[in-house]
Amino acid sequence: MSKIDVVIIGGGPGGYVAAIKAAHLGLKTVLVEKDKLGGVCLNKGCIPTKALISTTEILNHIQRAEEFGIQVKDYSFDFPAIMKRKDLITRRLSSGVEQLMKANQVRVVLGEGQIIEPGKVEITDTAGQKEIIKTKNIVIATGSKVMKLPLPGIDSEGVITSDKALSLSELPSKMIIIGGGVVGIEFAGIFKALGVEVTVVEMLPRILLPIDEEIALRLTMSLKRKEIEILTDCKVKGIKKNNQNLEVLVSTSEREKKLETEKVLLAAGRVPELGNIDIQRLGIELDKGAIKVDEKMRTNIPGIYAVGDVVGKIMLAHVASREGIVAVENISGKEVLMDYKVVPNCVFSMPEVASVGLTEEEARKENDNIKVSKFPFMANGKALGMGETEGMVKIIAEADTSELLGVHILGVHASDLIAEGALALSMEATAEEIVNTIHAHPTLAETIAEAAEGITGKPIHLTRV
Repeated sequence: MSKIDVVIIGGGPGGYVAAIKAAHLGLKTVLVEKDKLGGVCLNKGCIPTKALISTTEILNHIQRAEEFGIQVKDYSFDFPAIMKRKDLITRRLSSGVEQLMKANQVRVVLGEGQIIEPGKVEITDTAGQKEIIKTKNIVIATGSKVMKLPLPGIDSEGVITSDKALSLSELPSKMIIIGGGVVGIEFAGIFKALGVEVTVVEMLPRILLPIDEEIALRLTMSLKRKEIEILTDCKVKGIKKNNQNLEVLVSTSEREKKLETEKVLLAAGRVPELGNIDIQRLGIELDKGAIKVDEKMRTNIPGIYAVGDVVGKIMLAHVASREGIVAVENISGKEVLMDYKVVPNCVFSMPEVASVGLTEEEARKENDNIKVSKFPFMANGKALGMGETEGMVKIIAEADTSELLGVHILGVHASDLIAEGALALSMEATAEEIVNTIHAHPTLAETIAEAAEGITGKPIHLTRV
């Protein structure tokens, strides 16, 4: 029986980042992972989907080549080769995480961890060998799993999760995606670009509900122009096999109808994954199925912390990483609190969506004394040169002080541009401070400065009637 400072159960973006930070803080650390380092994000989520999106972006550019004076007479794509490239990228990054563990002298055990009691973890490795580790602290970072909907026919052949979608060997002709959240919308763009007929079914009044309503509605119109069918206020009643295809029964406020498809992709969300941990026996408190933690990421049991999707706060990789850092910093003796006020959110749709801070609806609910300014990409020189004029930057600010409350972007490279908005909100910056910061020309970032100009006066490069 060995004794260490911290055992981390789960090697996703919450767990492995916590392990590295713990090592930096001088803590003797063991990381337990039952599958592959990097977790869902690296192996079955963020990274592989972005690899596929990069491929589809090239396809979209080829299809528009004539706009740029380039003649592309014939082209094709090799779907198995596309998937192979995606796998190579994920393996390379997972291997990189392994090297980081070695470089930081973090012991990694491939297997499952069971908390026997506070301060004692039993690890069963992949060969079935058991080991008990005595530790001062435990961090639970077991992540999340796909939400399984209680639908008739949900286990039918051809009904797949995002995991299976990332390992398809051939493309279906038609796909119905259940769920108009981030996962559903990203996969809709991927498969449509690869020639699949796509329908998104969302039970709520609109897609991407946490996103600013105007941005979400503009994206909906864009997706429809790309011939992605979006059905909102639409509930799935059941799925059944119909010869070689699937028949999906959906209902709206007006009527029920049957949709035929080759594949159904479940993208209705994720729920906390408690893994092999006997939460009830340990007495760890839950909140709606997630492990309840305080601002220091502590559970109600001394010496046991939890981070990432398993705590059910904001299920994003970068949030999990921050939570992991906060947990081990508190373990090391620092006094650090987790702050969720400034969390950038990105949707890798086509075009991209990114946001940070309050939506217009939230801002008006809290305080109607606000200003809203928008600047379109079509008025930006760099966007015009790129042929990417769809979208806009929207800034929400407090009317009297012009302090930024929210930044929302629809358009090319929105996920990169949002970093300025996140930093601005973190620093409690005003629109004047954004305007007075010289932005390089010609760049897409000028759209943010121009939108900020709209808070303080008028955008330079926008005529207003």
